Amino acid sequence: MSEQQTAMRIQGGSFLLEDAKPEDIFTLEDLSDTQQQIAQTTTEFAENEILPNIPRIESKDFAFTRALLHKAGELGLMSIDVPEQYGGLELDKVTSALVADKIAVCGSFSVAFSAHVGIGTLPLVWYGTEEQKQRYLPKLASGEWVASYALSEASSGSDAMNIRTQAVLSPDGRHYILNGEKMWISNAGMANLFTVFAKIDGEKFSAFLIEAGTPGLSVGAEEHKLGIRGSSTCPLVLSDCKVPVENLLGEAGKGHHIAFNTLNVGRYKLGSAAVGGAKIAFRNGVRYARERKAFGKPISSFGLVQQMIANSATGIFAGESAVYRVVGAIDASLAAMDKSAPNPSLETQKRIEEFAVECSILKVWCSEMLDRLVDDMLQVHGGYGYVEEFPAERSYRDSRINRIFEGTNEINRLIISGWMLKRAMQGRLALMPAIQRVMDEVMSGPVAREEQTGELAAARAMLASGKKLALFCAGVASQRFGTTLADEQEVMAALADILIEVLVLESCILRTEKMQGTRKLPVAMTRYYAAHAFGVMERAAETILSAAAEGDMLRTQMAVFRRLTKHDPENTVALGREIAAAMIDAGRYTMD
Repeated sequence: MSEQQTAMRIQGGSFLLEDAKPEDIFTLEDLSDTQQQIAQTTTEFAENEILPNIPRIESKDFAFTRALLHKAGELGLMSIDVPEQYGGLELDKVTSALVADKIAVCGSFSVAFSAHVGIGTLPLVWYGTEEQKQRYLPKLASGEWVASYALSEASSGSDAMNIRTQAVLSPDGRHYILNGEKMWISNAGMANLFTVFAKIDGEKFSAFLIEAGTPGLSVGAEEHKLGIRGSSTCPLVLSDCKVPVENLLGEAGKGHHIAFNTLNVGRYKLGSAAVGGAKIAFRNGVRYARERKAFGKPISSFGLVQQMIANSATGIFAGESAVYRVVGAIDASLAAMDKSAPNPSLETQKRIEEFAVECSILKVWCSEMLDRLVDDMLQVHGGYGYVEEFPAERSYRDSRINRIFEGTNEINRLIISGWMLKRAMQGRLALMPAIQRVMDEVMSGPVAREEQTGELAAARAMLASGKKLALFCAGVASQRFGTTLADEQEVMAALADILIEVLVLESCILRTEKMQGTRKLPVAMTRYYAAHAFGVMERAAETILSAAAEGDMLRTQMAVFRRLTKHDPENTVALGREIAAAMIDAGRYTMD
């Protein structure tokens, strides 16, 4: 971590209130030599070990998948987040996100890998006793053992605290006896170690480490899933399962910290993996478009095919820009931490939680970007995309789970807007003064447009207007609904959509400006994306304003809306053709 990165202490949620400078953010172009080497190692592993063996992975050959995970462990890819004293590499979060990105060439393997290194291993890293860490972490870091995380139940998906699995202390005080059933547990069919959540005496939400083969623990049949078919997903049944008291993870009654604090890491890693999955699906689609001929010429020469290629390439660029900006900010915060302070794991979690809004944004935006991209790439394949012979079909199916994993996108949208408002009420974010300034400005008459210069002047102007639009809509909604605003889920989701586009658009602009004109394509993709992002903001704002007012008040607010959103349209046709031409020529995603 450079001195510049260490100095970058960014407050979570501040992207709405502050105008960041290019030098304030981390981008892929800032990778160190070590990070680039690990990215290359992961890419080679993905290309040489995963891609040629997708049929075996998809056939649920879990012995083979385990062997691949072990190979990944031998390369150090399973130990990025594990402390050195337990056999790990203990590297930065950008490196961890890079591995998730590069390994995501196959959804099924990516899920198995991510479940192991994330929710399977992190709870032990953060909450395990010294004896637990010494016993289990070296095996998990090497890939000798596979980890699984068992929280969900049939009656408690997003409502995690509503679990029914119970634990009671045995009369001799040496074991907890667990009874209950878990559902949709990733890696369950091949795991050696399970982190299982239960309520002690029906009240204290707690976590337990349970080894495979423990009497009373049984693994149900594999689920037959729409996508990620080569990953293991099974129910767990606990019937008088005896767990030694020393296998309680963390404190009794504090299991919710374990359950929820790992989610922020899972969310930004899911965003990174979605970007990686998008790249391989895009490569398959572009290469097919170059080879497939219709009416005597390649279909890549058709304007509407080029439009899909441009949309997809721009989505990858925007996803990369947002992911590494956010994870770089997390790394900068962690680098400034005093590692000798008491309970560094708790401080690490607090610093990651500071960016909970941004992590949810990455999860929502990247998963939905991937869904659009795989849909377009299947469309490029035409009828061939609908059959299993071509990879477009598998990518399409595999993508869908990402909008459910790590909290549904609906839950995450409510987190995005809810946390911003909650922080404002707590005085942790100067949101209310900013809302008041914008409300005073827009209600006093025509809004002066900020002068912007350079190739990204229009995108910069749209970003500035988008921030004001978010604050204006938040102010209108707060005035209309008051303390019940959190119950207006449609309004909260629409507000989240504006916040999402503000962060992603700003990330594109800052990354492009940081390149200082060394590449032409990022400028085109940023301008292209700005037009899309601003359209999303406009539609979301209309939803909020029409729900919060009517009659003369609505007409007044819509007049303000029109002043805020006034802009000259971009020639997205020309920009799209420029972007598509570069991608078609390269046969893959490129910025050159």
